[in-house]
Amino acid sequence: MSLSQKQLQLIKRVLWTVSLLIVAAPFVFPFLWMVSSGFKNSAEIFGQPSLFPAIWRWQNFLDVFDHQPFAQQYFNSLYISAAVTVITLVISSLAGYALARLRFAGSALLMLFLISALMVPEEVTIIPNFFLIRWMGLMDTHMPLILLPVFGAHGVMATFLMRQYFVVLPKELEEAGKMDGLSRVGIWWKIAIPMSRPALAAVAIITFLHSWNLFLEPLVFLSSLEKFTLPLALSNFTDAYGLPLWHLQLAATTLAVIPILGVYLIAQRQIIESFAMSGVKG
Repeated sequence: MSLSQKQLQLIKRVLWTVSLLIVAAPFVFPFLWMVSSGFKNSAEIFGQPSLFPAIWRWQNFLDVFDHQPFAQQYFNSLYISAAVTVITLVISSLAGYALARLRFAGSALLMLFLISALMVPEEVTIIPNFFLIRWMGLMDTHMPLILLPVFGAHGVMATFLMRQYFVVLPKELEEAGKMDGLSRVGIWWKIAIPMSRPALAAVAIITFLHSWNLFLEPLVFLSSLEKFTLPLALSNFTDAYGLPLWHLQLAATTLAVIPILGVYLIAQRQIIESFAMSGVKG
């Protein structure tokens, strides 16, 4: 008995879905184990391996807020990531548009210098940045966590992505804007920005995730517990002897991963499209 074309497509789709689920299992399992272990106690975590706890201890998620000012630390990460994202969008879109559309002496050399900044690891620049921040009197404040990502390597990457996107935009629309009397800033704001929403969304997501996951900079520049961000706070769930409280760490990590998981699931396609488009023309 021969199968119809529609039945063959259905079987192919089912096989493809099952194959993807099998491939995704090794990546999804650690996340499920982390979430379920947030409901266990320490003895059960290191006891007989099991995905689901024998008793669901919801109290772990309340104890997270009693152990340290976790709510304040959560807010710190939220507002710092939001501030870094907004400032990066403004600066990278302006700089990217200038590099894509304005012709000036040394523009190619400037772009080369910016790209070379991406090759310098953050660990190499952390010591001079430490002395600079201390000289500015900004130690134990959130300003380094905002300024360094905006004007550091990540800001350069955001500028590069925006520049690559602006390069492929039709110049005819800008010429029409000039005929209507728009200035360069007006063209950027009323024409370039509305047309670059996919790139802006991708830059916003990548920037938010990068700022949310910063660990080295908070470790170096912050000393007050109330000013900690989440990555630094997660390492502070320890007992009186300095040993990790794993059930609290995993519960706190589960809470910390909710925003970035939601953001990524909502707009992961735009991240991929933006990186793909960055190599179209340049």
